[in-house]
Amino acid sequence: MTKPIVWMILTLAVVASALAAMFFGSATISVAQGWSLISGESTSPLVETIIFQIRLPRVLLALIVGAGTAATGAAIQGMFRNPLADPALIGVSSGAALFAAGYMVLNLHNSAWGFLGLAGSAFTGGFITTLLVLKVGQRSGTISSMLLAGIAVNAIALAGVGLFSYLSSDLQLRSVAFWALGSFNGADWVGVQVALVIPIVVLLLYRDSQKLNAVTLGDLEATHLGINVPRLRTRIVLYTAVITGTSVALVGIIAFIGLVVPHLIRLMLGSNHHTVIPGSALLGALLLLMADTLGRVIIAPAELPVGILTALLGGPFFIYLVVQQKGRLGI
Repeated sequence: MTKPIVWMILTLAVVASALAAMFFGSATISVAQGWSLISGESTSPLVETIIFQIRLPRVLLALIVGAGTAATGAAIQGMFRNPLADPALIGVSSGAALFAAGYMVLNLHNSAWGFLGLAGSAFTGGFITTLLVLKVGQRSGTISSMLLAGIAVNAIALAGVGLFSYLSSDLQLRSVAFWALGSFNGADWVGVQVALVIPIVVLLLYRDSQKLNAVTLGDLEATHLGINVPRLRTRIVLYTAVITGTSVALVGIIAFIGLVVPHLIRLMLGSNHHTVIPGSALLGALLLLMADTLGRVIIAPAELPVGILTALLGGPFFIYLVVQQKGRLGI
């Protein structure tokens, strides 16, 4: 299958999935009702509310978050030259979860911290932990030190989340667990407006795609080609922190999209980051939207958190990846 055909199929699949997500759910919208709405003919106010106030912002948010998460996964894997890397590796997801759990369990909405809200607290936590990982990694200037710092910060933050869960009430524990699983249930137009920072940063990642190609050859080779590797590494990590922190703050933790999607794109389009980053963004948007739509339909009128579905998809692929890469990983 040629690359133009792959791009066309992905694009058409995204459009078709978006249309399907608008019509299917606990309340099914018929084709006739949808056409009446598009053509401007009189239609039910209930249908207008479902489409424009509930499903359209949800679809847009799923597309944006999926695209950003997958694109950062492609960049992180290239930057660290590690096929098992994903945005959570630098601690942003666990840091966001720690601050969000603290906000809910400690009832900080009644304190001076309350002006940030749950989303603001999560973003702040993710960015602080990322800066900590970046600071530790910069002291030695090696990729290994940054990876180890990310693992350590992840462990500490997750221990903090466990402590807050232990101290929480039953209602708080349910809120923490549901948020950590990821959900687009609270999607609205304000969230979509906030999420617009994500495609902007994805474009910045794409601008560094050729430099990421050089880095995959090794730091020394990239330096000989005139690339400031430490500065590029810092830039990629900060871009990842902004995208992942914003995504986690808006919809919770989405597992495995950043790990799985870049590998699928490399199988279809090759390993050139000039195509891997936009291809990952397109496929990530498609898969996350499909997972959210399935989560809304499979047990309607209830909803299955989208993080459960992405984990069910990504877990087996992760095992397959470990087995395939065991020689390279030394396991």
